Amino acid sequence: MSAATSDTPALRLLQKVSTSRAFVRLAPYFVPAMDLAVHRLTRGKVQLSARMLPGLVLTARGAKSGLPRRTPLACMPEASGDWIVIGSNYGRPDHPLWTGNLLAHPDAEINWRGRDIAVTARLLEGEERARVWREALAFWPPYGLYQARVSREIRVFRLTPR
Repeated sequence: MSAATSDTPALRLLQKVSTSRAFVRLAPYFVPAMDLAVHRLTRGKVQLSARMLPGLVLTARGAKSGLPRRTPLACMPEASGDWIVIGSNYGRPDHPLWTGNLLAHPDAEINWRGRDIAVTARLLEGEERARVWREALAFWPPYGLYQARVSREIRVFRLTPR
């Protein structure tokens, strides 16, 4: 797995901004809404945040409601054909809702580059999680600052096509 993009001044600036308190406070409200709107308008062909990091749109059943919930997420595509998604919630104290949805209903669907793909989610634990977490930190260093800000262990999932 390689870094999100080449190491450029623009990438370093983006990483710095993404760890600012203001960004962490505001991003959960505007980034997903903007991503979903553009994704819908382009029939899954464009996800704005994926211009900075690889991204997908996860559709998982709500843990309590059972209704489909769509969430745009940054991801780490793997050579195996799996995707890694990180429940950082921008370093906020609570786990993001989509992680609870996957724990309750691991069979989900992603939209990856305009294609709908059925997947099964698995929460990573132990040495596998530790190894993938190290890769995630190399891929997107702000994850380390997000983890440092919270007492919870950030959830890491592997999405495998089914």
